[in-house]
Amino acid sequence: MSVSSVVETEAARPTAAASSTSPFYWSVRREIWEYRSIYLAPLIAAGLVVLGFFVRAAHLPALVRETENLPPVAQMLRLAVPFSITALAITLTGLIVAFFYCLGALYNERRDRSILFWKSLPVSNTTTVLSKVFVALAVIPAVVFLVTLATQLIMLLIGTAVLAANGVSAATLWANWPFVKMAALFAYILVVMILWYAPIAGWLLLVSAYARSMAILWAVLPPLGLIIAERIALDTSYVADLVDYRLNGFMSLAFYYKKGMTLGDPLALATPAHFFGSPGLWSGLAVAAALIVAAIWLRRNREPI
Repeated sequence: MSVSSVVETEAARPTAAASSTSPFYWSVRREIWEYRSIYLAPLIAAGLVVLGFFVRAAHLPALVRETENLPPVAQMLRLAVPFSITALAITLTGLIVAFFYCLGALYNERRDRSILFWKSLPVSNTTTVLSKVFVALAVIPAVVFLVTLATQLIMLLIGTAVLAANGVSAATLWANWPFVKMAALFAYILVVMILWYAPIAGWLLLVSAYARSMAILWAVLPPLGLIIAERIALDTSYVADLVDYRLNGFMSLAFYYKKGMTLGDPLALATPAHFFGSPGLWSGLAVAAALIVAAIWLRRNREPI
């Protein structure tokens, strides 16, 4: 083999690798570009939280002075409330965005018939659906994580400036919201939620690929109907318990707390070994994989609405 042919072969390898990954990359970019609520909604929630904290900051010096003589746990609970509310508000916003994103991801392109254009491109149905899964389970949580940390940091800086202007040390504020530890805890919570809610995302994508109208009713009414029918026919609540377990069960698996335990180090409450070893997690991921495969099949075979 000549030197020139070797050079050409080696030069072609990166190009081949890039071409094999670029459809997925550009599919994800397309989703982010089309669904701007992915980042706009968390940013709006963050702006409202910062505005509220800015108003509250006027009372912060008095609050810090009041808590100086309290026990550490009581002190932390009083000073950490705004930061906890920030994480909760932005996370709930992200969950709502992810819900409606999954519900419309495959339904909207059939409704506006843009699926005919997208199917004409050299992008497989598998790549398209997996890119939507990636956005729902990776991009949106990443946006929530970064926006939450940035918001909490801004709040800490605002609080520090207000306390310094009033001659009060900001050490108490920073001590009761250890930024690095709380960021690690929040990252753990998001990973837990992503894995636990994966079958819900799979179900919503399946409905999005199947429904011909009113996708939200197709997503909500079947489980609700099963709950009501089981209650009337059998006077049991197994389906309701299963739905509740899928919505809230991760907390008891990912964390352990009993009355009297110290809250000085919130990371100490995390039980990742228990969570990652739970059958509920892995059975849920198996169901999620099956639902995503079904969504890919439907995307390949369903016609525009």
